[in-house]
Amino acid sequence: MKRILSLLTLLCALFTAHAQQVYTLKSCLELGLQNNYALRIVRNEEKVAHNNATPANAGYLPTLELSGSYKGSLEDTESTLRATGEKSKESGVFDQTLNAGINLNWTIFDGFNITADYQRLKELERQGETDTRLAIEDLIATITAEYYNFVQQKIRLKNFRYAVSLSKERLRIVEARYHIGNFSRLDYQQAKVDFNADSAQYMKQHELLHTSRIRLNELMANKNVNQFVTIRDTLIDVEAALDFDELWAATRKVNANLLKADQNNTLARLDYKKVCSRDYPYVKLNAGYGYTLNKYELAANSKVSNLGANFGVTVGFKLFDGNRSRERKNARIAVQNARLEREQLELALHADLTNLWQAYQNNLQMLHLERQNLVAAKDNLEIAMERYMLGDLSGIEMREAQKSLLDAEERILAAEYDTKLCEISLLQISGRVTDYLESK
Repeated sequence: MKRILSLLTLLCALFTAHAQQVYTLKSCLELGLQNNYALRIVRNEEKVAHNNATPANAGYLPTLELSGSYKGSLEDTESTLRATGEKSKESGVFDQTLNAGINLNWTIFDGFNITADYQRLKELERQGETDTRLAIEDLIATITAEYYNFVQQKIRLKNFRYAVSLSKERLRIVEARYHIGNFSRLDYQQAKVDFNADSAQYMKQHELLHTSRIRLNELMANKNVNQFVTIRDTLIDVEAALDFDELWAATRKVNANLLKADQNNTLARLDYKKVCSRDYPYVKLNAGYGYTLNKYELAANSKVSNLGANFGVTVGFKLFDGNRSRERKNARIAVQNARLEREQLELALHADLTNLWQAYQNNLQMLHLERQNLVAAKDNLEIAMERYMLGDLSGIEMREAQKSLLDAEERILAAEYDTKLCEISLLQISGRVTDYLESK
């Protein structure tokens, strides 16, 4: 019966492992770009900007109104004839007026203000697209960094598991030799302390791996943030063939923040154009077609009705509004500030790229050095284990050899992840972070 239960358990485990989705960096990015809530909000804001960028919203098109009204008056009247002085009074005189019509109002020209408004709306539409691109690049960079953090935490968990196994084996050896009198109680207690310390570190690492998994699920907007994640990558793949000149050329050409700064500069110049439009006259056209009916109780005509069209043109020029000079000066300053902010941003990006490049190069060199150290640390542990088994090495020296290997593995893992973070940042600044979508 126990064998049957064990077989069923094994089959269930195999089925679950087979049915579980294996994530790659590309699949994580695709899910995040499709489902992430913050990105969906930004995309909706882009749609709002697109809906606003219409000629009608800028004022190019006329307005057409259909209106109707009714007016009644109930009055007491008293009149005196000039020739005879005879007076007459009427009470409760009820007069009525009924209007119905359609009216057209159209601003033909207002000093290029409408043109500037429409150009501004189109620029805001383009800026909405740029904001979406920025959000996409930020999300790709964040998911990529968290994906490789998850890889890092899994590798670290594996390293700590190996450390626990070494400590467990050491404890077994010490315990066996302690009982036959080859090792002291101090050696046994020290081995036990080291084993417990490694076990506690291993348990803590489970928590860090859990946190990274939750964060990755959150970025992908998985409904179940506690969903188990199986990833294909078991190593942090570092790109070592980046070129600084190519990155800087790409940054100046396609960086989204620089593009947004250029758009802000354009918006400032359009605002200045709107202020200057007040120096020109305006031309407005109005037309209408309507029906009017008047009813009188005392007039010579009991009813008067009118049906027809009306039209007119208004030409005007604003001579003084009290604010034109101030607003023109401020708009000119805003144009200068937009240009300065763009230049400042380009300088800051160059500084960031240079600093990241230096860190990237240093991390690559450290990675090469740590890989050599790891080989030496593994050889050192093998030699120490052989001597320890023969009783030629103390427990403290064995622990040092074990710790040296764990430290070497930790340093190489940190160097790989730090190099990857520099790589991600370099590609993000240069506008090439979407290259990760092409990963297999």
